[in-house]
Amino acid sequence: MQAWRVHENGEPGEVMRLEEVERPTPGPGQVLLKVRAANINFPDALLCRGQYQIKPPLPFTPGVEICGETEDGRRVIANPVLPFGGLADHVIADERALLPAPDALDDAEAAALHIGYQTGVFGLHRRANLQAGETLLVHAAAGGVGSAAVQLGKAAGAKVIGVVGGADKAEIARQLGCDLVIDRRTDDIVAAVKEATGGRGADVIYDPVGGDAYAKSAKCVAFEGRILVVGFASGSIPAPALNHALVKNYSIVGLHWGLYAQKDPASILRCHEQLTELAAKGAVKPLISERVAMKDAAAAVQRVADGTTTGRVVVLPDGVAR
Repeated sequence: MQAWRVHENGEPGEVMRLEEVERPTPGPGQVLLKVRAANINFPDALLCRGQYQIKPPLPFTPGVEICGETEDGRRVIANPVLPFGGLADHVIADERALLPAPDALDDAEAAALHIGYQTGVFGLHRRANLQAGETLLVHAAAGGVGSAAVQLGKAAGAKVIGVVGGADKAEIARQLGCDLVIDRRTDDIVAAVKEATGGRGADVIYDPVGGDAYAKSAKCVAFEGRILVVGFASGSIPAPALNHALVKNYSIVGLHWGLYAQKDPASILRCHEQLTELAAKGAVKPLISERVAMKDAAAAVQRVADGTTTGRVVVLPDGVAR
């Protein structure tokens, strides 16, 4: 079969190679899946660079979430077991972790429903306790993780402010349903948030960026607000001043979705059932900006790494736009 493999760490466009390899062999409790669509995530770029918290042995295949097909024909969502990642024709996955792909979504959309949307549900509801009528500020609102948070925030009845970089991304954020869009390249984020909220600030701030985005968040978070730390796409991990959190009376909340698979796996299935219902109603629908062929996967991972994409970029191994 074909698979993209990384033999040494570095930038995805430089170290990923498309090779002919043997199909992986499932172990106990595992199944072999045919890949129908593989969603590219920022962690795929970190895996290539050797900067992710999980470091699979070299060589490995990137790709942490897919829509696949079981040998008996079921369409499922799965997280491949590394080092046999999703940028391949076939993968192996833990059988007990398979989730049914929603009928309301095509293969590319189903592949993009899992990690980003589950992160949004657990972060916004379980960790930050977002309430209807509150103001939610989403950084990188036109990106894969951010676009999911925007849709979930609107579905929860929140007023959503999206922060983006550039006019093209601003238009996408508006189409996603943001009540207000702030272009960080031209607008003053803090002043715009305070003006939109009558000086109160944002009740919940969803931050997958870190760096300067976090610094701005701390200046426009509301009394008893919650800053939700989801990731550090900027490459800069902030060191928050805890005295500031004390005097302004806000919470800094971390979210590591992967821990739920270890600590509370039943909650992942419950979350998927909730997301399936939202998809059936049309309340959530992954924004797929590109559907690329297998041969173009390395360049696509590099674009995600560089932060030039919007929504989700999905690889279709057989090149069919499904």
